[in-house]
Amino acid sequence: MSPFSIIFWSAFATFILTVVLHLFALRFFPRWSLLDFPWRYGLARPPIPYPTGILAVLAFLFFFVSFESTIALKPWSLQACGLIAGIVLLTLVTVRDDRRPLPSSLRLLTQFVVALVIFLTGTRIYTLTNPLAALTGLDVLPLHVLQLPIAALNHPSLIGMLFTVLWLSLTMNALNWFDGIRGQVSVVSVLGFITIGLLSLSDRVGDFSLGLISFALAAIALGCLLFDRPGPLTLLGDTGSMFFGLMLGVLTIFTGGKVATGFLVLGVPLIDSGLVIVRRILKGKSIFEGDSQSEHLHHRLLRKGWTEWQIIALTTALGASFGITALFLSTTEKFLAALVLLLIMLLLSIYSGKTVQRPTP
Repeated sequence: MSPFSIIFWSAFATFILTVVLHLFALRFFPRWSLLDFPWRYGLARPPIPYPTGILAVLAFLFFFVSFESTIALKPWSLQACGLIAGIVLLTLVTVRDDRRPLPSSLRLLTQFVVALVIFLTGTRIYTLTNPLAALTGLDVLPLHVLQLPIAALNHPSLIGMLFTVLWLSLTMNALNWFDGIRGQVSVVSVLGFITIGLLSLSDRVGDFSLGLISFALAAIALGCLLFDRPGPLTLLGDTGSMFFGLMLGVLTIFTGGKVATGFLVLGVPLIDSGLVIVRRILKGKSIFEGDSQSEHLHHRLLRKGWTEWQIIALTTALGASFGITALFLSTTEKFLAALVLLLIMLLLSIYSGKTVQRPTP
């Protein structure tokens, strides 16, 4: 069987598994009282299965265990074990938080521990390509400095640890905050995993195993999208959005620290989150707690009269345009593309912030 056939059939099987798990949830989650709380948000619909993000995690763990046991060249390395440990810890806490909200401090601590475990077990960003190399004369920015004398963990560096933990925390939270409209997280995840998969199979990376994992995750996100979309049958919850955010962050590191590509893939939720943080700081509000008038772009567009499907179409167009384009750009060109995306997001922010003038009767 050719490598591309293996990728196709693995992704197809993972997609079918995800769909079957969701059908199982539709039948049994109500019996187990695993339902959401629509009355908290003034919704008139009946409760639906929640959080089904745990199904995405289970589908991935089933795939990953099979992958490590049959295909991986170095099965069950310290890096693989650390990734599984991080996923399990994150899932346990986010499922608990979805059922009964936890303090924001505990959620942040969990994200830090998860990212730290993944870093210490070998998932690290060693260097960053300098987008301003022509001006500075420095091609790469080294991050593997200030090393700790821990031979068993391959001498982790403090700078690398800081950057890796920050990046993973950012990707987890960006997708979690982007979950205000059903389907947005799944759409961004599908686009992101496909982009990383194509990058993995290209001559620039050339990693078949990573491509296989990326397309399997894209299939899982697509399976979730069938059920968690406008007019949802199920809800991913923080469990699903943070899992997808974590895996997108991890895979960009696996591809050799392609943070610039990862930023363009996740540019819409990352920039949107940054703008929300700036607005809350300017208003003297906590950046960790929402409010009744959410400042995220999708909520602002809803107040402008956009439909949920129109907002998802916008998200898809921007994500696909900048994500796929990133595969063919140099580091400097990616930097310029990020500035263009930032400008687009600022213009959308200005547009969505204008008050709609309604005619007086």
